[in-house]
Amino acid sequence: MDPELLSEVVVDSSSALRTDNGSIHNTQFNNQEKSRRGDLLLAYKTLGVVFGGLVTSPLYVYPSMPLKSPTEDDYLGIYSIMFWTLTLTGVVKYACIALNADDQGEGGTFALYSLLCRNMNIGIISRKQSSSIVPNGRRKQSALGKFFEKSIIAKRVLLFIAILGMCMLIGDGILTPAISVLSAMDGIRGPFPSVSKSLVEGLSAVVLLVLFLLQKFGTSRVSFLFSPIMGAWTFCTPIVGIYSIIRYYPSIFKAISPHYIFHFFWKNGKEGWLLLGGTVLCITGSEALFADLGHFNRRSIQIAFLFTIYPSLVLTYAGQTAYLINNPNDHDDGFYKFIPTKIYWPIFIISTLAAIVASQSLISATFSVIKQSVVLDYFPRVKVVHTSPNKEGEVYSPEVNYILMILCVAVILIFGDGKDIGNAFGVVVILVMLITTILLTLVMIIIWRTPFYLAGLYFTVFFVMEGVYVSAVFTKIPQGGWIPFAISLILACIMFGWFYGRQRKIEYELTYKITLDRLGQLLSDPSVQRVPGLCFFYTNIQDGLTPILGHYIKNMKSLHKVTIFTTLQYLLVPKVAPHERIVINKLGIRRVYGCVIQYGYADRLNNEGDDIVRQVIESLQEHIQDYSGCIPSNPSEIQEQISDLQEAREVGVVHVRGKTRFHIGKSCGWFDRIMLAFYEVLHSNCRPALPALGVPLTQRIEVGMLYEA
Repeated sequence: MDPELLSEVVVDSSSALRTDNGSIHNTQFNNQEKSRRGDLLLAYKTLGVVFGGLVTSPLYVYPSMPLKSPTEDDYLGIYSIMFWTLTLTGVVKYACIALNADDQGEGGTFALYSLLCRNMNIGIISRKQSSSIVPNGRRKQSALGKFFEKSIIAKRVLLFIAILGMCMLIGDGILTPAISVLSAMDGIRGPFPSVSKSLVEGLSAVVLLVLFLLQKFGTSRVSFLFSPIMGAWTFCTPIVGIYSIIRYYPSIFKAISPHYIFHFFWKNGKEGWLLLGGTVLCITGSEALFADLGHFNRRSIQIAFLFTIYPSLVLTYAGQTAYLINNPNDHDDGFYKFIPTKIYWPIFIISTLAAIVASQSLISATFSVIKQSVVLDYFPRVKVVHTSPNKEGEVYSPEVNYILMILCVAVILIFGDGKDIGNAFGVVVILVMLITTILLTLVMIIIWRTPFYLAGLYFTVFFVMEGVYVSAVFTKIPQGGWIPFAISLILACIMFGWFYGRQRKIEYELTYKITLDRLGQLLSDPSVQRVPGLCFFYTNIQDGLTPILGHYIKNMKSLHKVTIFTTLQYLLVPKVAPHERIVINKLGIRRVYGCVIQYGYADRLNNEGDDIVRQVIESLQEHIQDYSGCIPSNPSEIQEQISDLQEAREVGVVHVRGKTRFHIGKSCGWFDRIMLAFYEVLHSNCRPALPALGVPLTQRIEVGMLYEA
């Protein structure tokens, strides 16, 4: 080849290579740019969903403190405590550590528990049932993990802690709307001192009644307003804070020095310790950083908190403290008093709207927690409605909504004093944080394999800090702090009673299950007929068939021509991949199949019964064809199986489930008598499982049977 031509080819090739490399570089840059923009947009949206409770806390922190003739040093010490609480808990614990402990994108105390269950054999769902989502090549279990796997007491304690965390979050859904709206509406009394406290309580109750009554319409139509409202609040309050700092006490940030904390406790002793019950409210809603992780992503929440929420709260509390140093007796109305007169009403309107948005965020979170608990069989079945066709996490439960409404309004009307509600709120806030600390430490040691000294340092710092807060808020139990304990105790009894009864039923079914050999014997009886039609026979166990089947065949003397034994299997994962949702297997008996429908706790159950039937039949047809490909079989036989399936569907579909009750005999112990009787009360008043799948009433058959307890 001509050397000149060769050099041209080389030059052209290198130019093309540079062009390709440049194109790849540009593509990567564009993708990174889109990712940054996406994170910033999500960070903006988190303002209206995640941080409502946290960023509105200045409304009620100072009014909740029982201050008596506070001095400048007292206020500097209080601000120093709040600054370091926000920094250690908000920045270090949640933004930097907890957000990394997600369970496939989901956060919260229950996600931590499910993460531990999936890595240790301690949960209600066995490894066999959740094998599709347990990672391969698991490392050897740690000593602490082995202890939890062997100790039944440790398993129960861990389960109780997780249940308590869920109950406390539900209690948060009652107290946040009450204290937020009441504190915001109390601003009316500033310009109009003649307005009575009872009138403010009545107006707050009306606002909450309207808010709860609007829940059934969902938040999709108004959610676009949430972020602008919270954005306005987040940026207005620190501006007022800066103005207050400049005007009243420019050197306020010297209180960042921890020595003000030591001086505060040295001077005030027990009184200073008791004030922690009020200062803990500055971190109200911090659990939402972690709990709402599934709706956004780690980076967007970190950006929003570190660059907007955290600076906003630091400046707002600094401004409030600066004002109170010069006006020490205004602490009972520590928020509205430090607002300049000229912007009082705009701030009042923004604060009221922000309180409503914060309330909505906690109400929605409560619905979500209840839904997850129902899905995992920890809570009696209640109606769950998806209010948005596009957002699976947007749910509504009528029963839960009206119970929340009654309790929330009752809290305002009975305990109208903001201090009493603040006392109750402090108990909820700190116990949820303490539970997160315990579970997160276990995740560090058992799953992350964090060096023991680092995990110990984390546990020591936060357990001691939160333990001191707990000791302070527990003194407030007679003054309103008993409210969340009463609510949580009732909920925990309901959850434990339901869980205990469900476990006893499963134990009975496993003991008296119908094996495939026994089913073959039952069907070989000449008096048993195979009637036309397609039957979905629901069973709670996979290793065998429910004893209700034997009861049904013995009494009805029939079984449908095509019968699919169906198990609804809820896995300890947020979502199950579509191709893993329906698992089909042949049972070795002609026209009898097994089917497992798998869901995660954040999955949306399909509300169309016909759609479930269609999905199962399609999966079954694929299974028949794939199975015949693995094992040589007659093509006519395959076609016959498929045509039998289609013919049975055309004749009619029926869904059969058991309606079982416990027969409590004289041999039962007192504990079983109480728990199973309580379970029967819950079971008789909850919704059946089939309506959750949208099965039409005309296609449902319930077979009654007594289980010997």
